[in-house]
Amino acid sequence: MGWALAGALLLTPMPAGAQVAPSAEEAGAYRQLHAAAWRGEAAAIRQQLSAGAAADPRDSHGRTPLHVGTFRRHHDVIRMLVEGGADTGALDNDRYDAVTIAAVADDEETLRLLLSLGASARLVTSRYDGTALIAAAHLGHAGVVRQLIGAGAPLDHVNNLHWTAVIESIVLGDGGARHQQTLQALIKAGADLGIGDRAGNRPLALARSRNFGEMVRMLEAAGAK
Repeated sequence: MGWALAGALLLTPMPAGAQVAPSAEEAGAYRQLHAAAWRGEAAAIRQQLSAGAAADPRDSHGRTPLHVGTFRRHHDVIRMLVEGGADTGALDNDRYDAVTIAAVADDEETLRLLLSLGASARLVTSRYDGTALIAAAHLGHAGVVRQLIGAGAPLDHVNNLHWTAVIESIVLGDGGARHQQTLQALIKAGADLGIGDRAGNRPLALARSRNFGEMVRMLEAAGAK
């Protein structure tokens, strides 16, 4: 391994999970739309919206009722809120939208619903200036990755760590089956395998440095250098 690559690996920052779901204490203080979203009360949401309630009030963490409904996987609530004008691209204080919340949770069903209701897979989210696709690739959520690719997520977006979804599937993965499937989905979709990290290390070199043999084979087969 070259000194540049070895040094880069030692200094590689590991993003902490920044998403913050509502706590039980927060939920206990919720009122109106937030309370209904937490409890899954779609009829109450319909009634409040019909009476003129704004669809996107914020709690102390910047979460809208749609964020809360997504964390709670209440599909009728999500549908009612979006139909009532909720902003599917609203970001909470940590800059997460509903799509990224579902992606990080590996919640394919809720993600499918959000996308069907017009939510975008293309937003730049999180403190890392990333995307839902990068977050899902980091975690090895291969099914989510395939959904996001199908919805037009930007394959080669580079976050502020100078990592793409391909790079995160390697440097933040374990080299196992889930991350292999994630990488394969990205390769199949035509992701750029020549984009390097901040030190110029490309995906193939990063996989080799970690002894991720199957990933190395996949990248070589795809023509990565």
